[in-house]
Amino acid sequence: MRVEAVEGDITREHVDVVVNAANSSLLGGGGVDGAIHAAAGPGLLAACRELRRTTLPGGLPVGDAVATPAFDLPARWVVHTVGPNRHAGETDPALLASCFERSLEVAAGLGATSVAFPAVGAGVYGWDADEVARVAVGAVRAWPDATGTGTTTGAAAGRRRPACVELVRFVLFSPRVHDAFARALGA
Repeated sequence: MRVEAVEGDITREHVDVVVNAANSSLLGGGGVDGAIHAAAGPGLLAACRELRRTTLPGGLPVGDAVATPAFDLPARWVVHTVGPNRHAGETDPALLASCFERSLEVAAGLGATSVAFPAVGAGVYGWDADEVARVAVGAVRAWPDATGTGTTTGAAAGRRRPACVELVRFVLFSPRVHDAFARALGA
């Protein structure tokens, strides 16, 4: 799997999956979440409302992930994940790692070969960009190769996962966050 970091706008990525740093309500918010909802159009909010009405009435748990169509985005799907909020005392790096692991599992389950991630947790949820980069890159690199025989770690421990993802691109909103990911990638 190729792993890279670029500075840019995740809503313009031509990949199979764009990962949304969502809140548990799935109904939009600020930062990456707000940008993805705005760019995807009203269909995304409708799909998220349907998830809340049916399978996720209590919202999406921290560290988990769920997919919707991408609607007006150039991607095929949006995989929503909820990062841990440091300001609320959610400081376990395993929860943060689970966001990346579960997003890859959901993407692979869709048959996706390319995934664009933001720096989940590095915005309003208060995680340091260097720590997010270290955890994110570690979680992605620990993901199994094309054999798909590995098992997850952290909150997703024990689950088998397919591995068809060939490209993971971290799309980062600022030079400071991009530099943190470049360091974590050894670039």
